[in-house]
Amino acid sequence: MAIKVKARGGETVEQMVRRFKKLCEKEGLTKEVKRRQYYEKPSEIKHRAATRRGPRPGMATRPGARPGTRPQGARTGGGRGPRKEA
Repeated sequence: MAIKVKARGGETVEQMVRRFKKLCEKEGLTKEVKRRQYYEKPSEIKHRAATRRGPRPGMATRPGARPGTRPQGARTGGGRGPRKEA
């Protein structure tokens, strides 16, 4: 992915730098650098990809359901029973 810019006849350095920046943008190099600026865990990469894809086809909510609620009879997780107060 080497990007080379050769000077054209009568071209100033500023114009060459501008062309270089455009080529970098076109190649997606600046986005890649910004994305790799900080480490991102593999689980975060998967989560970002899943949100970009959108909801899965079989996971449609029932009509009239509030967002963020589970359908009746769905597992709540944990399996410990009711919590005891100390």
